[in-house]
Amino acid sequence: MTDSMKTSFPIEKLRERFGSDLQENVMLSSYTTARVGGPVEGLIVAHSADEMEKTIRILWDEGIPYTIIGGGSNVLISDSGLKGVVVLNRAHTVKIDMNQDLPCVTAESGTILSSLVHQVALRGLSGLEWALGIPGTVGGAVYGNAGAHGSDMQASLYMADILQQNGKASWSSQDMEYAYRSSKLKRNHQPVVILSARFRLSRSTPEAVQVKLDAITAKRKGSQPPGASMGSMFKNPPGDFAGRLIEDAGLKGKRIGGAEISPIHANFFINKENAKAADLYKLIRFVQAKVYERSKVRLETEIELLGDWQD
Repeated sequence: MTDSMKTSFPIEKLRERFGSDLQENVMLSSYTTARVGGPVEGLIVAHSADEMEKTIRILWDEGIPYTIIGGGSNVLISDSGLKGVVVLNRAHTVKIDMNQDLPCVTAESGTILSSLVHQVALRGLSGLEWALGIPGTVGGAVYGNAGAHGSDMQASLYMADILQQNGKASWSSQDMEYAYRSSKLKRNHQPVVILSARFRLSRSTPEAVQVKLDAITAKRKGSQPPGASMGSMFKNPPGDFAGRLIEDAGLKGKRIGGAEISPIHANFFINKENAKAADLYKLIRFVQAKVYERSKVRLETEIELLGDWQD
């Protein structure tokens, strides 16, 4: 093990608590949609909400820093990687209760959002169509107030089951204090974990819901590029679109290293050719500077930057 890979905490404690479930010195590029990211000292997979709770409580007890990754779609992890432990959220149980006036679906936070959309559509339930094609998990969507096609998590969430250091609680959409692509959790970086989320949906038919999904799919195919990316890179500024501002600055197709601004949609950055996280980061800063120079608008990233960065 090189000096750069030495652990910053007593790894023996985790070996005792997790045994073979603890993976050591794992490259995180395998767990992000942009296919970039350096090593982490320890990685633990949580396959259920119960496993997530157990894992997080142990990390809290031992005072070990951790990062939760779901689909890995809305994060850029530095080439130097992360300290502590990554908890990979693979908790994906979905329960649908049709025995209410408004049917209720409960999804564990590691559920892939698009998978949830298809599951409720097959039952003829409407209300989550907007989330089709959004990369990532339910937990990430609740955390970041994901949205598309005129709706968002703020409008859809009924309750989220939250793990806190002093116990568990249920938070409503109002408790989340949502703003555009933001929440109380995201702003405050509180030591809490989203375990699951509940949604109230309306009754429709599988055929009617599928018509809506087909329309959204067609729209996405025409505007969103293929390739390894993190999803939308920047938040849309009030009354405008980040993609339009980037295109107006003449930056479509711009490359730094292996990272490219998509020629199809300027708010998508693609890992075109074995990009490093540093390539994407430099491209982000370059775009922010050029757009401000051109339009006097400061673009704010929608993605989260994790790890150490140097300008």
